[in-house]
Amino acid sequence: MSSRNSQANKAAARERLRAEREAQAKRDKIRRQVIVAGALVAGLALVGVVGYAIVQSNQPGYWDKAAKAELVKPKNTEGEDGTTVVIGKPDAKKTLELYEDSRCPACAGFEQAAGEQIKKDVDAGKYKLQYFGATFIDNAVKGEGSKNALSALGAALNVSPQAFLDYKAALYSKEQHPEETVDSFAKDEYLLKVADTVPALKGNAEFKKAVEDGTYDRWAMDMSKAFNKSGVTGTPTLKMDGKKIDTPQTAEQFTAAIDKALQG
Repeated sequence: MSSRNSQANKAAARERLRAEREAQAKRDKIRRQVIVAGALVAGLALVGVVGYAIVQSNQPGYWDKAAKAELVKPKNTEGEDGTTVVIGKPDAKKTLELYEDSRCPACAGFEQAAGEQIKKDVDAGKYKLQYFGATFIDNAVKGEGSKNALSALGAALNVSPQAFLDYKAALYSKEQHPEETVDSFAKDEYLLKVADTVPALKGNAEFKKAVEDGTYDRWAMDMSKAFNKSGVTGTPTLKMDGKKIDTPQTAEQFTAAIDKALQG
């Protein structure tokens, strides 16, 4: 082989090696760009997800929105916001104030013991009953049942005072009142199932629609605010014309306590 051909071959080899190195360098550069772009997109996506989560966490919840919704007052209520619920004969001279939370187990025990006697006393004109509904258990053990049940009680009150008392008794009954930590009342279908045990509410299309539509959700929130402003810190609480009565454990104890309060 001549020296000229040998030199040409070496030059060609060097050129091929240079070209291969340049091509590899370009491929490496493109790969780095792809990796950087991918990381940037992933980073932006993560920022977007985190940002969305933050925005969503700062959005008002359902009941926060309900508190600002249009107020619909149930029938058989008084006052500008309809949170004054007084049941009984107008000429009854005394008023028994009753403070309850629908999820409260102690309230359930009290209603099971004395609820029927209260209805008899109110019907007889012994005193009027003023009801205050609370929702603090929803905050204490988490959930929505106190608020949702109070809204449903508003729907029952819209039917009649008797339907309200009967529905309240049904919600507190041994058979249908859940454990405090079990949020059954948060479900409309459960509230409607309980309502089927109340003659005035069973098959009542208007009542059913009001529960499912949350017609009285705003009213329930306003009622809860009225309870919070009352100064009462626990349920059940009883007062006769503003004077507290020790909560009795039996119907007999209740009657004795009420008779004493009526004389005072």
